[in-house]
This record gives sequence, C-alpha cells and structure tokens, in this order.
Amino acid sequence: MSAASAMVASRTFQRMKWSACSAVVLALGCVATAQAIAQPPSPGPSGIYSCTLPDGRRLTSDRPIAECTSREQRILNADGSQRAVLPPFLSPEERAAQEAKERRLAAEQAAKNDAIRRDRNLVLRFPNAQVHQQARAAALDDVKKGIELSERRIKELALERKPLLDETEFYKGKPLPPKLKLQLDRNEAASTAQQQLIGNSRAEMVRINARYDEELARLKRLWGGAAPGSLGVMSTPEAAASGSR
Repeated sequence: MSAASAMVASRTFQRMKWSACSAVVLALGCVATAQAIAQPPSPGPSGIYSCTLPDGRRLTSDRPIAECTSREQRILNADGSQRAVLPPFLSPEERAAQEAKERRLAAEQAAKNDAIRRDRNLVLRFPNAQVHQQARAAALDDVKKGIELSERRIKELALERKPLLDETEFYKGKPLPPKLKLQLDRNEAASTAQQQLIGNSRAEMVRINARYDEELARLKRLWGGAAPGSLGVMSTPEAAASGSR
C-alpha cells in the first residue's frame, strides 16, 4: 500500500470512530433526558398532622389522621410552628346543620345591619324634637283636611236630601216613584261613603300618632347616645318603614 493510500485509510477510520462515539453520546443523552422526564421533581416537605383524642392521646402523622376525622387537626411545619388547621370532617347531616346555622347567622347579621341603617336614617331625618313635631303636624294636617272635606260633603248631602224627604210626604202609604227612590238611595249611599271615609281617616290619625310616639321615644334614646341598631325592632310597621327612607 502506498503512503497516500495509507493516509486516506487512516483518516476514514478516524471519521468512523468519531461518528460511533457521537452516536453513543447522543444515545446516552437521550436516555438521560427520558429519565428526567419520567422522574418528576421531588415534592417539597409535607406538613405534620397532629390531633389529641378524647382520652388525651396525641397523634401525629405526615397525612390526615383517620382517627381524628371528627376532630380538628393542626397542620404543623417542620419546625413545629402551626401552618393551618384542618376542620373536622362532617357527615351529610352535620354539614346540613352547619349550613343552616350559617344561614341563620347571616340573616341575623343582615337584620342587625338593617336596624343600624334604619336608626341612622331616622336620626338624619329628625335631628331634634322640633323637626319631628313639625313632621307629625304635617302628617296629621293632611288627614284632618280630608275629614273636613268629608264633613262638608255630608252637610251638602243633607241639604240635598231635605227636599227629597219633603217630597216623600206626598206618597205616604204609596210606593215612591222610581226616580225619587233612586235619588234618595244615591244620597244615602254617598253620605254613608263619606262617613266611612271619616272613620278611616280618624283611624289613620291614631296610627300616625302611634308611629310618631314610637319614633320619638326611640329618637330620644338615639339622641342620648344609644348605638344605632341596639334598640330592637320597631313594633309598628309604619315606624319601621319611616326609618328605611
């Protein structure tokens, strides 16, 4: 073999050797990559679960303790400090009872907030007794005017009825003419309606006074420093509605 041929053969052998080495390195790299993918990163340190049984025994574990499902479990860090608290596991009945209790507490809180708002609104509307008395007088005045109108209308109807009654004198012992009877019936019905209006208006005056009496008693306590929402619920619906405006 010539020197030139020997040199070419040597170079070919070196290239084949490097190719084989590269293939091995590549294969090893692929295996390492596959292993890294298959092996997830190790998890961080887990908490320590701890609880005390009714007999005084204290149990600890690296996971929730089965014997303590009905009790509160403390979750501790490695240094012993408390990380969190695991509440007791509830049965469906216990969970329903707890949810009912939470709804009741939420309703009570909403009612308390509403009472506070009503009392604050009441004090804003009536900063002193004089303003409150003026509001009472104005509310009663509207009703009094309605009574006066009804009383005036009753007098007018009485005047209208007098000639009709006089006319009935000509029909003693006889049926009244249909027109006259209709006029009398209408007059009487109108008078009765006005009497009912007066009765309703007088009842409204009683309700108004009761409302303002209760408001005034409440306002005196609020003006004196009582905390809004601490005085309970107003007994009259009108007074309660007044505080919400």
